[in-house]
Amino acid sequence: MNTVLQTIDPARDFAGVRALAEGDMQRIDALVRQRLASDVVLINQIADHIIAGGGKRLRPMLHALAAGAAGYTGDKHIKLAAVIEFIHTSTLLHDDVVDESDLRRGRKTANALWGNAASVLVGDFLYSRSFQLMVELDDMRIMRILADTTNTIAEGEVLQLLNIGNADVDEAAYLAVIERKTAVLFAAATQLGGLLGGLAEAQVAALRRYGMQLGYAFQIADDLLDYVSDVSTLGKNIGDDLAEGKPTLPLIYALQRVSQEQAREMRHAIEHGGLDSLDPILQAIRESGAIERTRECALRHARAAREALASLPASSYRDALATLADYSVQRTF
Repeated sequence: MNTVLQTIDPARDFAGVRALAEGDMQRIDALVRQRLASDVVLINQIADHIIAGGGKRLRPMLHALAAGAAGYTGDKHIKLAAVIEFIHTSTLLHDDVVDESDLRRGRKTANALWGNAASVLVGDFLYSRSFQLMVELDDMRIMRILADTTNTIAEGEVLQLLNIGNADVDEAAYLAVIERKTAVLFAAATQLGGLLGGLAEAQVAALRRYGMQLGYAFQIADDLLDYVSDVSTLGKNIGDDLAEGKPTLPLIYALQRVSQEQAREMRHAIEHGGLDSLDPILQAIRESGAIERTRECALRHARAAREALASLPASSYRDALATLADYSVQRTF
């Protein structure tokens, strides 16, 4: 299998992948809407806001595609994809509170509209709803993987919190947060697809490896977009990571090469937050070569994701997973 990343039209190619998964995604979306319902009005209001916000539903789609690549023909993947989406959405609600974010996907966040307390509690509702669905599947292997995954995600959230305002965070510490906070849910989504399809243990492990590497690539590219995109495209405020004191990879790389004066300015911005020095910091990041280094790091992980697919049988689903590896680093939103 060719593991060289292809030059793609991100929007067109993502649309092609989405079309392949469309039947499953319609069923997943219907189940998500059904299981979000509650007799508590505030939960329904926030749930409706989340659904209306759209999003790519990338994680449940990854699970559906992985199940397809594994030759699965049942319907357990629909419920499992909804579980994965609930886990992800609950982390977003909690993230926005911790980060004090007021914009996501170009819309006001739930915490900006209803306050932090409501967002945290509805996030908890989604976590507990995901475990209700999980129990209905009645498969201890699935429950073990997802229980371990949610615990690891929580560890990642705490690690990221500890890193906020710390200008001494290095690449290894940054990647440790990405692994726990983002990549493990990608990995669980694809691993569980292989598990449902009854693939050999080595192939299931390969699908997990694919998901993990894709998660790295996706998050590194996302952190890069915070410095090279614009609010109308990205759907959130530019420089949010800097404003929140998050030392992501572009900043980490730039700090290794900028002048002492520029480094002092960057360290002050990380340690104290705010965007007073955003323009000179953006310029320093560009001049240091940190943009290119960060993009190459994302590309390495995307290539590793593609390579992990080599042991799977050829199919349109495997091709779609490969396309998503390309998409993860070439997207603009």
